[in-house]
Amino acid sequence: MQVDAADVNVVHNPKENRFEIRIGEDLCVLEYELRGKTIYFTHTGVPPALEGNGLANRLAQTGMEYARANSLKVVPACEFIHVYLRRHPQYQDLLRRL
Repeated sequence: MQVDAADVNVVHNPKENRFEIRIGEDLCVLEYELRGKTIYFTHTGVPPALEGNGLANRLAQTGMEYARANSLKVVPACEFIHVYLRRHPQYQDLLRRL
């Protein structure tokens, strides 16, 4: 299924600790754990029918912008987020240095 990631609405669902994109019956998620002033991004999931549309990137961008707006440090506990941060140096200042 073709979807333009720029046109989708990302919703923050703090009750479920995730950012979401809902397309029909499909749900894309970026899950996190908030510990003090640190946000741990733990899982990124996009249903197979929606892969390749940039939806995971859109979720990651929204998560990073949320972290920046809330003065949170980021720990990429999910491989996708780890790779995303390597490819987007504008978010390096958000990384929590261990």
